[in-house]
Amino acid sequence: MTKVISIANQKGGVGKTTTAINLAASLAVLEKKVLIIDADPQGNATSGLGFDVRHVKAGLYECLIDGSSPKDVVLNSDIEGLDIIPSNIDLVGAEIELLNMPNREKILKQSINQIIEDYDFVLIDCSPSLGLITINALTAADSVIIPVQCEYFALEGLGKLLNTIKIIQGRLNPELIIEGFLLTMYDSRLRLSNQVVEEVKKHFNDMVFSTLIQRNVTLGEAPSYGKPVVMYDASSNGAKNYLNLAKEVLQKNNMTKIDNSEKVII
Repeated sequence: MTKVISIANQKGGVGKTTTAINLAASLAVLEKKVLIIDADPQGNATSGLGFDVRHVKAGLYECLIDGSSPKDVVLNSDIEGLDIIPSNIDLVGAEIELLNMPNREKILKQSINQIIEDYDFVLIDCSPSLGLITINALTAADSVIIPVQCEYFALEGLGKLLNTIKIIQGRLNPELIIEGFLLTMYDSRLRLSNQVVEEVKKHFNDMVFSTLIQRNVTLGEAPSYGKPVVMYDASSNGAKNYLNLAKEVLQKNNMTKIDNSEKVII
């Protein structure tokens, strides 16, 4: 059964796109069929997989506004089993154009349903906002991963996001759950990082992923080469962190037969 996961946080710079690209690539390396939906007009997930957003002829905008079939806009990445529905700056206009459309919050869900059987996972990279496209993403999702950076003000704004999720659960998608809070940009040498980890775990307990995404130079370098970190430098801490996260996601969803020696301790 396909799992649709939105990666959301209205705060910018917390690692949403980095997580979307690298979790998807890691799941593909673990032999799962994965689709990324780039729901951010900046198109960073698209460029992060090696596609030039300036040359994207059709993408998520056409699916949402023109009713194009997602099968007609899907691009195959260089990683076997990993595809993407791309995005570019045109998606900015979709926020306004969706306002007058019937069932405007469910258009993305209707589009995903056309191809959902082709994949094990669909990951939606949301923009840093709580606009109509993000609401579409949460309405279409089975669960949501919330990246939280290990920095000052980490919990700022989370209340607004959690309230939005609660409203969507009540009105549009009662099956939506929080897959987990993912702590990113962790530096064990910094007292602040460790304080944030403690604070988030105190607030959200078992909803926090065991995997910590460490602050890592290769995670920043890999997108400039149009590659996920696991393809750019598989021996880096960033690659190991995201492979571990992928295993943890598979464990949570009972979708793996990982040996005991490889299991993530939760």
